Amino acid sequence: MPAFPFDNSYATLPDRFYTRLAPTPVAEPELIAVNEDLAARLGITLGDDREVLAQIFAGNEVPEGAAPLAQVYAGHQFGGWSPQLGDGRAVMLGEVVAPDGARFDVQLKGAGPTPYSRNGDGRAWLGPVLREYIVSEAMAAYGIPTTRALAAVSTGETVLRERAYPGAVLTRVASSHIRVGTFQFFAARIDVEALQALLDHTIARHYPGAEGPLGLLNGVMQAQAELVARWMGLGFIHGVMNTDNMALSGETIDYGPCAFMDTYEAMKVFSSIDQFGRYAYAQQPQIAAWNIAQLATALLPLMPDREAAIETFTEAVNGFAARFDAAWQGVLSAKLGLEGAREENAALAFDLLARMEQGGADFTRSFRALSGPEPERAAEAWAAPGPLAAWLETWRARLAEEGVSEAERMARMQAVNPALIPRNHRVEEAIQAAVGGDYAPFHRLNAALRDPFNDRPEIADLQAAPAPSEAVTRTFCGT
Repeated sequence: MPAFPFDNSYATLPDRFYTRLAPTPVAEPELIAVNEDLAARLGITLGDDREVLAQIFAGNEVPEGAAPLAQVYAGHQFGGWSPQLGDGRAVMLGEVVAPDGARFDVQLKGAGPTPYSRNGDGRAWLGPVLREYIVSEAMAAYGIPTTRALAAVSTGETVLRERAYPGAVLTRVASSHIRVGTFQFFAARIDVEALQALLDHTIARHYPGAEGPLGLLNGVMQAQAELVARWMGLGFIHGVMNTDNMALSGETIDYGPCAFMDTYEAMKVFSSIDQFGRYAYAQQPQIAAWNIAQLATALLPLMPDREAAIETFTEAVNGFAARFDAAWQGVLSAKLGLEGAREENAALAFDLLARMEQGGADFTRSFRALSGPEPERAAEAWAAPGPLAAWLETWRARLAEEGVSEAERMARMQAVNPALIPRNHRVEEAIQAAVGGDYAPFHRLNAALRDPFNDRPEIADLQAAPAPSEAVTRTFCGT
């Protein structure tokens, strides 16, 4: 039988942090995928019986030692305040302690209704489950802090959205599911006791050594600055950066209408519900800062002198821009094979990005080609490559100034500029095939994305930009 090393610390917090309930069983669970490498990392013994695994990862059987619950939180959604949200279609089985001592939540998404479902059915359909599996595991392969996918199971039931779809459950793993919105929930109720308990729990879990609310705020700011910079270095657009979708662990969480850009556009939006571009690609740093400001506000009740705290927190939050700029300069320098987070390197990168937008360049293919032995071939990824030539001369001069050899340049750049991303049309292709009962494209794409920094002839079709007829221009939440 599968064995989980459960040790459930969140369940020891006061009852108002969650509702204890078991997942709602499903009709005919079948295992689509299980992440054996991740299970080993977590110290979970899976066993070989796929039917037993399907029962557990669908929520039909609760493993020994679990303490299933749905967490409550609040949040700003597209800037509008929602005083109570919570896990409306997710049940956390519990926390496991890995062999190295690291602690992780194990959560079932699509596990049925909870008190926080807000008239929803609590279920997930197959498409969003497979999208999150693919993209979160790709992010892990890039080395980006992220939730992970442990398993995906079909339920044998249908889920009604704009039409009937096959149901599924995703097993998600996170360092925790504590969000900005978790603090907001208790701050809105002026529940200082709960805020203090949450602060102590979060610091112990994620920022040991941090001192008080300001220490937590600074830790979260640094983690988010680095995270968003790394997203943008991949051309990634989260799509729904609500405060309830910002994890205090600094992990990427909630892959709903997310997407990776094909052609570079600074204000690119994919999410079908982001009608005004609030969460566009280039807006992400500003939104992260806005979310951090909401966290600071939620921490104010813990401060003895509110007026002094407002001044201190305001100064801290205003420092987010400098933290992000430093992280972004470091990401851009690395993408160009240059050293350090130097302003002149960033200026060179910003010049390239402006030219890429002007020339209709494919983001991933351009940087990957620049990483190769013939950087001029980056022009092949541009609709109008004219603006590239002059920039190449300036870049080569900058490399020469730093004394970077060709071999060193290529090694540096190919380590951070992936050959493969989960392109939107390939993710959609995998989803549509799976809806028809064919999981082969899903498994092939996942397998290829485990090794995203190496070119391989057999995945050339997955690397290619979409033809105009294949381009995906809108992505959807799935709720």
